[in-house]
Amino acid sequence: MSRRDVRETYDRIAEHFAQTRAYAWPDVEQFIESESDRSVALDLGCGNGRHAQLLAERAETVVCADLSRHVLEEARDRTERQAALVQADAAELPIRSERVDLAVYIATIHHLPSRALRRQSLDELSRVLTPTGRALVSAWSTEHRTFDATDGFDTTVDWTLPDGEIVERFYHIYDPDEFETDVRNSALTVEEVFVSEGNCYAVVETNNQ
Repeated sequence: MSRRDVRETYDRIAEHFAQTRAYAWPDVEQFIESESDRSVALDLGCGNGRHAQLLAERAETVVCADLSRHVLEEARDRTERQAALVQADAAELPIRSERVDLAVYIATIHHLPSRALRRQSLDELSRVLTPTGRALVSAWSTEHRTFDATDGFDTTVDWTLPDGEIVERFYHIYDPDEFETDVRNSALTVEEVFVSEGNCYAVVETNNQ
């Protein structure tokens, strides 16, 4: 599995995927609403932009970044041009250092096909955060009722399109200890790590201060 494969998968399912992602996640909503007003916010791995809408209530400028161009088109429609759209790999962000005051990186890191890339994406998040910036990171976890495993593992999860076509999506399912280790071993400083609704979360800031 390569990053190109991941991009092509989401290009293929973008329209149907966007239709199934109507609402913001409660934990993400709570995080964003707890923040004060900021200048620049980043929705990294934005999908259809459901969380970008919340960020727009807290920031003057919102940047939606996603690897899939077709997914970004769905985000453009949903955010009604409130956000700047950037096609970008989470491990190689085309954003200047220390530009982002507030970020969410939700349900995306688990699609990066190697541990090195996942850690690199966390370092990139740290690089673009301002010294006072904060971010919320999440990944699917072995704590979810779908899984019996206790250790993290790679897998594929089927996506069924309306015509019955099945598209396989790559996932790395994190166990909570592994998730915390990867975040703490990155260039980020961890404020809090927790599990909610089968997902691992970390509230972080940059340690490049």
